[in-house]
Amino acid sequence: MARSITVKVPGKLMIAGEFAVLEPYQDLAVMAVNRFVYATISEADSHQLTLSDFSLHNVPWTWHETDIHIESDDARLSFVKEALRITYRYMEEKGMPIRPMHVSTRSELDDASGVKYGLGSSAAIVTSIVAGVLHFQAPALAEKDTIFRLSALSHVITQGNGSGADIAASTYGGLLQFSSFQADWLLEAYQEADSITEVVEKDWKYYKSKPITLPANVCFCVGWTGSAASTKDLVNRVRLLKINNAEAYAAFLKDSENAVSQFLTGAKNNDINQLFQGIKANRKALDQVGKAADTKIETPDLAVLCNIAENLGGAGKPSGAGGGDCGIAFMPSEETAEQLALAWEEAGIKALTLSPFIGGETVVEEDHSF
Repeated sequence: MARSITVKVPGKLMIAGEFAVLEPYQDLAVMAVNRFVYATISEADSHQLTLSDFSLHNVPWTWHETDIHIESDDARLSFVKEALRITYRYMEEKGMPIRPMHVSTRSELDDASGVKYGLGSSAAIVTSIVAGVLHFQAPALAEKDTIFRLSALSHVITQGNGSGADIAASTYGGLLQFSSFQADWLLEAYQEADSITEVVEKDWKYYKSKPITLPANVCFCVGWTGSAASTKDLVNRVRLLKINNAEAYAAFLKDSENAVSQFLTGAKNNDINQLFQGIKANRKALDQVGKAADTKIETPDLAVLCNIAENLGGAGKPSGAGGGDCGIAFMPSEETAEQLALAWEEAGIKALTLSPFIGGETVVEEDHSF
């Protein structure tokens, strides 16, 4: 009997609290959106890997003691390799048998032409593989908290940094209030631990994640500026400000904290005006820290995107690190959201048909065939 299972995990958009979330106890709002990465895990005679978006098909790989060997030098496989290695080590520690399997992924997070929207593709691929392998090989272990922690650990080991908010959105779905585990802390915990299980079960003292809900009559809109941005470069420049101008950096953290608090309180109290004020305040804080760091977080196109939203009675801001990619807006009604989409298109901004996705990682198909 051959068996296969398919999981889907959503991409994400950062809503408020970018950059500041890299510091301890700073809140961020992040939203899972309805574009997905799919991972299909199926029984096979030997381990194989297919990443259709990279045009890699049936690549052999092996598991030996505590390491994965993939028969390819493609650097893009680094995230996949670490996700498999960490998940397999965890399963072995839990006494689960390792069976040969074919792991296949495909993504719909980017445009059909290959244009990247900034929806968190590496994080979503990592989460899809961890979730898929656990659901297939060891379903008793496939709890969301475990999937999040294994995915976050493998992603940070590969990348060396990051808040983990994109992993949280892909795992849990919906709109989340999130505080980062702090990448440096997690790497140190991993290096000091005797097992993956020890890291997973440890108290992640800085980390917090809980669902929040938008007011029912608020419309969420996303616009694409037409240019991709390098998150890594922008983050590095803002982080340098902490060294070069500590006063400006501290002022930014305070402004961001106040703005995110306004947004979260507005959401909690069903207060649209307060939610809008939080978004506007966070936009201002991001623009000011960009100027202090001598880097364009709010590009001219993003400024147009935000200004149009404000002129129509809503609130807009860059999403993520800025410098291009997507901007987001919250509008007070469906009518104003439709007006916004038309105005964006006239200004050369592509309105994306994205909406919040509640479910997080989800098994969508399980097949038994004889």
